Amino acid sequence: MSNTPWPHFSKDELACKCCDQMQMDPGFMTVLEDLRVAYGKPLKITSGYRCAKHNTEVAKTGTKGPHTTGKAVDIQIAGSDAHLLLTLALAKGFPRVGLSQAG
Repeated sequence: MSNTPWPHFSKDELACKCCDQMQMDPGFMTVLEDLRVAYGKPLKITSGYRCAKHNTEVAKTGTKGPHTTGKAVDIQIAGSDAHLLLTLALAKGFPRVGLSQAG
């Protein structure tokens, strides 16, 4: 059972790794929850909300950026699952999708 308003996501995976704050945007999370349902499998969130301090340490966007407003998550996924998730995200109207592949 989730400890957030979104059944498939927990505070542990969404909270800032630095300060444990979780200020996810409800509209973003509603669409992310809808994406998770459409995908039909768990999504491994590696980063959710980031406070300005933590975001400065780990991202090029510094104190500003989509993670600092709760409008972004990083998901660990690979192969055909990544292609399917990308296709679904675009169909759901996600305005931006960032990709990073390990070589």
